[in-house]
Amino acid sequence: MVKSSNVVDFDDSLRIIGTAHVSSKSVALVKEQISEYSPDVVAVELCESRMASLMEPESLDSEDLLKIIKEGKSAMIILQTALAAEQRRMGVSTGEKPGAELLAAVLEAREANIPVEMVDRDVVSTLRRAWGKMSIREKWRVLDTLLWAEEDEEEVDLDDVLEDTDLLSNLMEEARSVAPGAGEVLIDERDEYISGRIKQIREGESGRVLAIVGAGHINGIVRHLSESKEFDSPRMESLIEMPRRSIWPKAVMWGIPMILVGACLWMIQNGHFGELRETAETWLILNAAAAGVGVAIARGHPLSVIVGAVASPITSLNPTVAAGWFAGYTQLKVASPTGKDASDFLTLDSVSLLWKNRVGKVLLVTALGNIGSSLGAIIAGGAIFGYLIELLGVF
Repeated sequence: MVKSSNVVDFDDSLRIIGTAHVSSKSVALVKEQISEYSPDVVAVELCESRMASLMEPESLDSEDLLKIIKEGKSAMIILQTALAAEQRRMGVSTGEKPGAELLAAVLEAREANIPVEMVDRDVVSTLRRAWGKMSIREKWRVLDTLLWAEEDEEEVDLDDVLEDTDLLSNLMEEARSVAPGAGEVLIDERDEYISGRIKQIREGESGRVLAIVGAGHINGIVRHLSESKEFDSPRMESLIEMPRRSIWPKAVMWGIPMILVGACLWMIQNGHFGELRETAETWLILNAAAAGVGVAIARGHPLSVIVGAVASPITSLNPTVAAGWFAGYTQLKVASPTGKDASDFLTLDSVSLLWKNRVGKVLLVTALGNIGSSLGAIIAGGAIFGYLIELLGVF
């Protein structure tokens, strides 16, 4: 194996290029290497959804947003945005959009009639696995670091950092220190998955392969390729499995309305109509207030705040629907995103886009509306349960 800066010749038929996803030098590097190496296949660190967003950024239109809202993916997209924006916040200043070198590699390869293979795991799968691996403390630390940490005063030019790929690896390890569970998924698992895809491509008599990946992944990919040259299908399948969701959140969200309904029936049966009214008021006020505050924090349209607040006491009785969906849909209708909004949002260059950009705001209204509604239901449920215990004279 021959390694020179961020170009690694693993063997005679595999060359790995390490890039920075916002670097102008990386764009020039991949074009130069495709021309110089004359590969039979170009493998890029992309999945289908990321490829689509790079090729057609305007495709994130209203219909797609509705699908994101209905499928409950708004929080995942927001996390992806925050992670990408963190790259900028750390002081990266190069003027290129994230993924510019990968898009350049795809276009250059196609122009030269060279097949392109996507070797990264689907981004939604990765984010869900990362979120599932994190403890509550880790999730809080990630959100605190990404959304409220102050920007570094001294900027770093990644074009210079690229001269030392180990430095980029160190930066990734620092990110892992914030959330070890997420680091395992975002770094270690992806190193293994990408190396597995490269093995799979090479088993197909592909000839010379030029792999273009983030420079921080090079050491991990090379290690996995060195340990075994055979493609492990069962292991690859396990790396794309969605994490099993804990039964407790769903049990709590179903348990609260069941307790409420049971309490109301008991009060009616025993003639406690004054207490019944007080219970209903507690449920309505706390649910509506929490959901409304969540949408307001997202700086949603006043109508979205009202819709989220009105929907929350009702949707909290049926966990299969969510108040944030209604608030997000309202936001989508009263302030419809344009193609430019979608394009600007996909640059992911600042966390502030979640509040300033119409696409970001729809997603944020949906996510925070849901969070507020859930908190309201939990708080209201706890208050009602305590009130019911007092009424029964248990203590």
